[in-house]
Formats: sequence, structure tokens, C-alpha cells
Amino acid sequence: MGLGLAATIAINALANILPINGQTTGEISNRLPVLFTPAGYVFSIWSVIYILLVIWIGYQVVLRKRGTEPSWKRTGLFLASCVFNCAWILTWHYEYFLVTLVMMVGLVTVLALLYVTYPRKGSDWKERGPISVYLGWVNVALVANISYVLTYYEWNGFGLSDQLWTVFVLTFATALALHFRYHYYDRIMQLVFIWAFIGIAVRLGFDELLVSAAALFLSAVLVAGIFYLNKPFRKP
Repeated sequence: MGLGLAATIAINALANILPINGQTTGEISNRLPVLFTPAGYVFSIWSVIYILLVIWIGYQVVLRKRGTEPSWKRTGLFLASCVFNCAWILTWHYEYFLVTLVMMVGLVTVLALLYVTYPRKGSDWKERGPISVYLGWVNVALVANISYVLTYYEWNGFGLSDQLWTVFVLTFATALALHFRYHYYDRIMQLVFIWAFIGIAVRLGFDELLVSAAALFLSAVLVAGIFYLNKPFRKP
């Protein structure tokens, strides 16, 4: 798993250092006016994710030393996530945008499968926490990726404005985050969505007041969900 993560970090770094195909990840993202895209600083969450994943892998080593072998299923799913992550970077930089959707859906799927291998309640933060942050962010990234591709191919939105569609998408993302809060007792993932929503409001500011206001309001909804949305836990 360590080699898989190291390769993923290396490819993501080289994507912007070289950069791959002569353009950075952010330059491609900023090429189109996608309202769901957060401010640039928000993407620094990748550094947090990779640090948490290093901790997560270190915890797997601790479990092995204790005689509790990490399951092969978790190892396989994590390695698959590394493959999809790297493949997304390459297809994004070479502008195979429809293929990027396949890679991102694959990444979300394997991380979701990894996420549900942990108990719904009672996991140590070093177990499910890093995967929760990772899955939360790639859910946001998938929505942004879909929005970018639709904009790239000049989808007319069935006659509705970009602003209205973005509010719909923000609402859907909020419902997804609250699903994890209620059904999986996950407060950590909510913070990822809040981070992204505030970043969207910061980038758009008063230029897109409807979307900015919606993003801030839904951030407040998620904050309320963290403290007040509680489902009685029943042991299986």
C-alpha cells in the first residue's frame, strides 16, 4: 500500500511540476467557467488527504505487528483507488474528459467499498477517518468533474440557467453528506463538504450571489447536521 500511495503522490506532484502535457491541473480546471469549482486554496486539501493516508497506512503496519492482519479486501481496494487516482490525472491532463468521468466514478466506487468495510459507529479515527476525508473530497470532485464535462460539451441544461443548476447540485451534495452523517454517524466527512462549499462562495463572491448564498446556507445546514442530526444506533 505504501508504494501505491507513493506512486499516487508522485504522479500528482509531477502533474504540476513538469507539468504533464504542458499544463497544470488547475490551469485546465480554470479554463472553463464552472460555477461549482471552489477557490484554488481549497485544493490544498489534497495535502491533508495524503498525510492522513500515510497515517492510515502506518496504522495498518501497527495492526500487523499486533498480530491483527489488515484484510486483503481493504488492501486491494486501496491499491485500486491509487490506480484510478493516477489514471484520472493522466486522462485529465491529456484532455480525455469523458474518460476522466469513468476514472472518477471508479475512484468513488472503490473508496465507498473500502469505507463500508468499517463499522458504522465506533471505529478509531485512524481507521475510517482518513478514508472518510478522501471519499468526501472525491465525491465533491466527481460533481465538479461532471459539471466541467457538461460545460465543455456545451450542455444547455434543459433551458435552466447555470446558476440554478449549481444550486441544485449543491443541494444534492448536501443531501449526500447528510446521508453519511445520519446513516454512518460520520461527522468528519461533513467538514470536507463545508470546506468545499465555502470555497465556492469565496471564489464566486458577489458575482454569482445566488450560488454564493446557497453555498453558505447549505454549509450552515451541514454544521447543524454535525451537532443535531443523530440516528439511534442499533447493533447489528
